[in-house]
Amino acid sequence: MNFFARYKKLFLVILFFGLVFIIGYFLWSIFFRAEIVPTEPTTIPTVIIDGLPSAGTSTGGIIGEETKPSGLPEGIPYTNVPSGQDADAIATGGITAVKTIADSPTLNPTLSNDGKVQYYDKSDGHFYMIDKNGNKILLSDKVFHNVENIVWAPTKEKAVIEYPDGNKILYNFDTETQVTLPSFWQEFSFSTDGDKLVSESIGLDPENRWLVISNDDGSKAKAIENIGTRANTVYPSWSPNNQIVAMYTKGVDFNRQEVFFIGQNNENFKSAVIEGRGLQTQWSTEGDRLLYSVYNSNDDFKPRLWIVDAQGDTISENRKSFSVNTWADKCTFASNTEVYCAVPDYLEKNSGLFPELADKTQDSLYKIDLTTGTKKLIAVPEDAFNISEVIVPEKQDYLYFTDKTTGKIYEIKLK
Repeated sequence: MNFFARYKKLFLVILFFGLVFIIGYFLWSIFFRAEIVPTEPTTIPTVIIDGLPSAGTSTGGIIGEETKPSGLPEGIPYTNVPSGQDADAIATGGITAVKTIADSPTLNPTLSNDGKVQYYDKSDGHFYMIDKNGNKILLSDKVFHNVENIVWAPTKEKAVIEYPDGNKILYNFDTETQVTLPSFWQEFSFSTDGDKLVSESIGLDPENRWLVISNDDGSKAKAIENIGTRANTVYPSWSPNNQIVAMYTKGVDFNRQEVFFIGQNNENFKSAVIEGRGLQTQWSTEGDRLLYSVYNSNDDFKPRLWIVDAQGDTISENRKSFSVNTWADKCTFASNTEVYCAVPDYLEKNSGLFPELADKTQDSLYKIDLTTGTKKLIAVPEDAFNISEVIVPEKQDYLYFTDKTTGKIYEIKLK
């Protein structure tokens, strides 16, 4: 005790400086220490694809040296448009003039049967159509407040309209009538003629969760597949040829999944293996092929476009990669063999896992020939746009797109 009393002050001084050192190191490690980049895990299994058509070996994007400047640091988007350069009035692969056709935030634009753009205006709650002179025409006098999502029928005269509170209605713009759909239905897709719907019916009990086909007004609902707890891997998607009404995926290994195709009458369709996660799909106009995007570790977890046969006995055949790093929902079919896509000029690693990493990139527009695999730069918009939807009429005389940041709709002249 005498020893401790004699050196008590010394012990307290040592303790004080020790605490100062520990606190100082803690603050330094949080604010000043350089970030340690982890090496790639060694436990990732090697991808071996047996018995499938060749998918190509290139892992590069389609942005070439002619558009991507050199010397940019990793993770920083770049601007395509050189200062002072005039924009072409018609898209020829260079800087192209862009015209605003809807200057308010919009939601889920589409093309009418006669090629006009129709959309929901988030600022006033109305649905509009743009005529050939650029005038806004009301599709209905009815105001739809705070719409969250719209699923258009292929016939375009009706749509499922979804609200943030879970309510859903089917609205027919020709007859101006509406029908309330069950609030526990989700993920809608119309049949080709627009008379039927496929959706997920999500009950509280996993045993009461089904893939359901019904009339467009929700009547005569028929359960065709129990989905249990797998709703997040089920994709209602009615094919244009009416063979397929949905897909679901099952993991094969770290990088691959198997896609199963569901018909209306318990058909035993072949499955297809896809090389990645984060599946997004687009049916070809005839429903015989499926354009899709996925990401995997071999691509730095960036989304990549693929095409595969998805009809009858040829399901899973002729699988190809286009070496295009973008998402399928940034693409559209202009014909059964031609696709237009908005492609980010730069994508960070892990963009497939975290799409928000691409929210501030700018996009250029490409055309892909699915028969030859040719990719062609169509236009570099004169301003920087993060494109969320692309629409091209059958005549391919114009291209319409929505800017993700503003929600406005723009037009580029193709011919």
